[in-house]
Amino acid sequence: MSTLAACAGGGEGGKTPHAGRNVGVLLPLTGNNARLGQEMLSAARMAMNTPTAPKLDVHDTTAPGGAAAAAQAAVKAGDGIILGPLTAGDATQAAAMTAQVNLPMLAFTSDVSVARPDVWILGIAPEQQVRRMVGAAVRENRQHFAAFLPNTALGHAMGDALKQSCSEHGLQSPQIMYHGATAAEITEQLKTLSAFESRAATAAAQAAAAAPAQSAPPEGVDPASPEAATMDAAPSATTTQPSTDVPLPPPPFDALLLADTGLQLGHVIEGLRAAQVSSTQTRIMGPGLWGAFAGKLASLQNAWYAAPDPASRQHFVQLFMAQYHHMPTPLADLSYDAAALVKALDQAPRTGGAKNGYSLQALTRNEGFSGVDGVFGFTANGRTRRDLAIFQILPEGGSQMVQAPSGRLQNGTN
Repeated sequence: MSTLAACAGGGEGGKTPHAGRNVGVLLPLTGNNARLGQEMLSAARMAMNTPTAPKLDVHDTTAPGGAAAAAQAAVKAGDGIILGPLTAGDATQAAAMTAQVNLPMLAFTSDVSVARPDVWILGIAPEQQVRRMVGAAVRENRQHFAAFLPNTALGHAMGDALKQSCSEHGLQSPQIMYHGATAAEITEQLKTLSAFESRAATAAAQAAAAAPAQSAPPEGVDPASPEAATMDAAPSATTTQPSTDVPLPPPPFDALLLADTGLQLGHVIEGLRAAQVSSTQTRIMGPGLWGAFAGKLASLQNAWYAAPDPASRQHFVQLFMAQYHHMPTPLADLSYDAAALVKALDQAPRTGGAKNGYSLQALTRNEGFSGVDGVFGFTANGRTRRDLAIFQILPEGGSQMVQAPSGRLQNGTN
């Protein structure tokens, strides 16, 4: 497995091919994302810190011609593998160039629509998160899954992943609803998804059945007298009336996947309250993005999200800060891991069928690679497998890790 390298800068070689050992790096080095691109390049240099490491052949995806021109230059230079680009759009453009020569590319996006043989996505994809949470929920005997998701690319990616994960576990197909944008729409749609009206009717019927029968007049009062009639007409203090405060039966699902953030997540939380869907009854699951503002999510106590164990990147953070004197962004993790992976493969014995020194067999080895954010590996169709932890929202807000990474890669195609 590849491991974190000691801190030292690595130089870039020229554009002359070095028997396939040059490594193309495609990043935005000018323009709006220049600072991020430079930081990711710095992390890649950290990984390539020895004299025998492959040379980095760096290309700016914001230069004239964009990512396509940058990839074309890397192909022309004879680079053995491409690290980058950053975005899904740039990766699509670059892949049109690299596909012509079957040049492998490790892109830094998390958009699985880009993935294909010879193009791997290193970002932590929604599919990886959903698979991890569904597996854990099944182990706690959750059997009926549903999803309430925004009508966005992220929402649809998580919905598709939920359907796939439920199928893998032999569960019935989940009920998935893509919601509107306003608070009123979200509340009404949540009531529909959770069968609120029928649950309320059931609760009212149960309350009526449990109400005591109308009491007879006290002893000594003639049932035919006006006093008895007045007593019959008066409402009984013990009569149960339908009330919105009466607890409803559980919804028709025991696990619910969400994907919203920001203001719309606030609307969803209010809608859940109105529909009486409680995170103490139903296993609510959400995106890893929740980790950034978990302190504000006390009303979703017990909800889950899947993400890397932050302890796994502490060593990398220390190395990066010692070299560059500031905290690295999470995207720097990806460029470091990609470069460290390539360095490890470059120094390993070559196997048959290699393309410019980086074979499909080597890239998709079963044990994967150890990275900044934990163990990860590749599948033949361009997907990335990751070993994620599960975090649970605390009653006072914030979160704690309740299931550590398993120490092995998830099976499957995502």
